[in-house]
Amino acid sequence: METIRGIVPPYLLRQIASLEDDRYATAARAAQHALSERPGHGGHRHPSARPPAADTPLRRRVSDAENRTELPGRVVRSEGDPPTGDVAVDEAYDGFGATDGLLRSVYGRQSIDDAGLTLAGTVHYGVAYDNAFWDGSQMVFGDGDGEIFGRFTASLSVIGHELAHGVVEYTAGLVYRDQSGALNESVADVFGALVEQHAAGQSADEASWLIGEGLFTEAVQGRALRSMSAPGTAYDDDVLGKDPQPAHMDDFVETTQDSGGVHLNSGIPNKAFHLVATGLGGNAWEVAGRIWYETLLGDLSPRATFEQFARATVAVAENHDAADVVRSAWQSVGVWTESTSPSSSSG
Repeated sequence: METIRGIVPPYLLRQIASLEDDRYATAARAAQHALSERPGHGGHRHPSARPPAADTPLRRRVSDAENRTELPGRVVRSEGDPPTGDVAVDEAYDGFGATDGLLRSVYGRQSIDDAGLTLAGTVHYGVAYDNAFWDGSQMVFGDGDGEIFGRFTASLSVIGHELAHGVVEYTAGLVYRDQSGALNESVADVFGALVEQHAAGQSADEASWLIGEGLFTEAVQGRALRSMSAPGTAYDDDVLGKDPQPAHMDDFVETTQDSGGVHLNSGIPNKAFHLVATGLGGNAWEVAGRIWYETLLGDLSPRATFEQFARATVAVAENHDAADVVRSAWQSVGVWTESTSPSSSSG
């Protein structure tokens, strides 16, 4: 059975589900339930939306599943409504606004489909549900088990990540398996990080580059689910084990699990983007983010490999006087060597 394609990787859920420590009994049951769910995102491509003649306003809608699993649940806050006092509802609403703010103000994109799609989400999904996911039409957030994970609306990078899967579906349509699937996950991490940085006004050097910071409870020795600046260092815990993400092609993981290691091998292009952003300096969403965004809009194969995606980013970077930095970043993570790197006359 294919497991859920959510923000929490299946390998981490399996580790939690196997725990026999009474301190984590609720977490183990919650992880077992999350693994049995089959909603997903990515791996298909929506028809390209045609932007309307006039700008469309931001539209948000947050529903409450009331600890059931029927979607979308009861609408509790719509665009323009005041805060509800339910922290999960209000965090989701604000996170949708922050994500739209990046897409609209920086890239001129009107919502995730570029045609003003309502940003919809459901909170309080299930009981102690240990994940958050984009189901192809809306966001879904669990409240966490309280032992290992807290509520999944607490991390803005998670909200940005999952909505970015929608952007991928409406653009490149990267197939959610093997290297193209790892790129799908990486692009979602990139824009999850950029949403967080843009909202905080952080430069590339100031940013944490963590995905899912704030999800773990204090019982966990870890900062986040993933680190883009140093893949493999996000957590190192006696119970959860050590973050297994590679940062270089030398450590690429060959596996049939997790759709071919999409949450693992995404660490390699994640590190490449971090190197580009910090190499260029300033705000990562301005040049580095624009290169990645324009690559999604280009003639990219839905089954693109790391090398094909890398070459596409270098070609786009030529238009931004950044090709040398981009080329060097991909070489640093082993996607190509100096002799196989695409040549350039400038950059």
